[in-house]
Amino acid sequence: MNASPLILIVDDDADFLDISRRVLEAAGYRVATFTEIPAALEHMNVERPALIISDLMMANLDSGFSLCKQVKDDPRLAEVPIILATAASSQLGLDFRPRTPADLAAMRVDAYFDKPIPPRALLAKVAELLRRTQT
Repeated sequence: MNASPLILIVDDDADFLDISRRVLEAAGYRVATFTEIPAALEHMNVERPALIISDLMMANLDSGFSLCKQVKDDPRLAEVPIILATAASSQLGLDFRPRTPADLAAMRVDAYFDKPIPPRALLAKVAELLRRTQT
């Protein structure tokens, strides 16, 4: 029997980590959560995730972009899909939403969500991205 796909979540918001973990685990995924990028990267050296969900703003305004770049620049992880999530639009009035597939590619992410993420939308996007990487 194959192990369930590992979803790695990196966010400094404990509530987002807990809610997302519960939603994903209820759907049968294994989940590892991290509040800091270095710890998440270290874990990726031990076990390659099937998918990563990252906050945009953590320690720095561009923490999520930095993580995405590090992952996509690593040949071992370059094909791992990344979902970027942020509350910047609602909390700070900043609009990082990609408008086109080229915008997503420039961000080095495979999907983008404003927080809060509706559980059904998250599960649908995770399933879609995992199907893409398995074909």
